[in-house]
Amino acid sequence: MPLRALQIFEAAARHQNFTAAGREIGVTQSAVSRKISELEALLGTPLFTRNGPNLALTRTGRELSGRVSAALDDLGLAVANAGSAAASNVVTLSMLPSVAAKWLAPRLGGFARLHPHIDLRISASRDVVDLANEGFDGAIRYGLGKWPGLRALWLGSETVQPVCAPAFAKKHRLQTPADLLQVPLLHADIAEDWAAWFAAAGIPEAKVPRGPKLGDDTAILQAALSAQGVALGRSLLVADDLETGRLTAPFKPILAASYSYWFVYEGPETQNLADVRNWVHDEFRVYRP
Repeated sequence: MPLRALQIFEAAARHQNFTAAGREIGVTQSAVSRKISELEALLGTPLFTRNGPNLALTRTGRELSGRVSAALDDLGLAVANAGSAAASNVVTLSMLPSVAAKWLAPRLGGFARLHPHIDLRISASRDVVDLANEGFDGAIRYGLGKWPGLRALWLGSETVQPVCAPAFAKKHRLQTPADLLQVPLLHADIAEDWAAWFAAAGIPEAKVPRGPKLGDDTAILQAALSAQGVALGRSLLVADDLETGRLTAPFKPILAASYSYWFVYEGPETQNLADVRNWVHDEFRVYRP
């Protein structure tokens, strides 16, 4: 079925003008004329009577025009409905890049098996986004749980402790917390910094070595995995690496983090968003320290 020719014919029939039809469809007047001629040859009957620049539909043209117009309307509605159905299954979340990379990414397969109908989309950003105005259904946030106008579900707290690659610990013969004062330390922008950790370890006046400060925990942990230094690892983000032995935690103490993780959203809550929220909550429960 020559769908493109029928589309062009429908526009020409409405406008009674090949130039106007071409402008609407986005083709030249000659292309419209050619497609109409091809359609007439295929049908074996004229669709327009031509009197110079003036056009008029033949009886066959009028009958075909009404049917084609209705059919195209039905197709447009079907496509719009299909798009709406697909869009209704989309759930878009915002979260820190470190949470997306180190916690969520390894678990996406499990989510897809449980909820194959949900199209989960993630925006990884350190910015606190405006959910409603920026098109987000929800977010995983790290903080105190107070965001005006949003519902906040507590997911879990975490702890902080030194972590490094096993090869790094072996090379530098790390035996006591004081040994960390002699090796490269990786710094983050969290309240539980190296000064706080050394104080908790019984070295309150420690002169903490300077070292690279990376804004994102994903980069910090990658540097630690690459044996570039010792990082203060947040328990949620290092759990998998510690379990597999890619990282080791050479010393205590373990500090309680000031902030917690929260699932935030702005009502009303759809069933798909509720399914995502419940899944996130259940997955966090497994790793609560």
